[in-house]
Amino acid sequence: MALTPQNSEAFMREVDEAVRQDQLLTFWERFGRWIVALVLLGLAAFAGWLYWQHHSTTASQAVSEDMDKVLTASAGGGTPDPKQLEALTNASQPGFRASALLVKAGDAARKGDNEAAIAAYRAIANDGSLDQPYRDLGLIRQTTLEFESLKPQQVVDRLKPLAVEGAPWFGSAGELVAIAYMKMRKPDLAGPLFAAMAKDSNVPQSIRSRARQMAGLLDVDAVETPAEPAQQ
Repeated sequence: MALTPQNSEAFMREVDEAVRQDQLLTFWERFGRWIVALVLLGLAAFAGWLYWQHHSTTASQAVSEDMDKVLTASAGGGTPDPKQLEALTNASQPGFRASALLVKAGDAARKGDNEAAIAAYRAIANDGSLDQPYRDLGLIRQTTLEFESLKPQQVVDRLKPLAVEGAPWFGSAGELVAIAYMKMRKPDLAGPLFAAMAKDSNVPQSIRSRARQMAGLLDVDAVETPAEPAQQ
């Protein structure tokens, strides 16, 4: 008995469906275990990433809390916990590590151990793994402790690149360079540098005040000129 067109189409759809099911079953039998393995591996990797994120965040928070305790103790004139400070000097986060190294060097200086402090600051200045502002600060503090034993030209050679307007440590470096110029009997170089520091709003107020006084003694104008009102 011949199939009508409608029955023929229905029969072909059933055949196609059966073929697709058979192909799917064959595919699953051949590759099903691999697919399951890949899915499980992906889930494990995702779980590992979530754990790492949580662990990193928790570790960073713990290091931050330790750093806060160390800085608080140091700022208050006390002595930071030695073990805590030593651990922070080996922290994986460069910022925390650099801050801890500076605290450790400063603690040695406060205790009068200038030799240890100078060596620590020198190590910071020469540590290529630290960001440049930390290294520059290490060099400035090293030079401050060594100032009396250095020739004025040595101070200038070290710090002149940092004693420029706009540099992060312009005030600290500029003051040492200007004093070195004074010791070299070069008031023509010291005066303008003192005046520049006195007029720079980014320089700490204590340094600006001293610079203004020194510029005045050298007859250099260090008074900021008020900005003219805008034309209406």
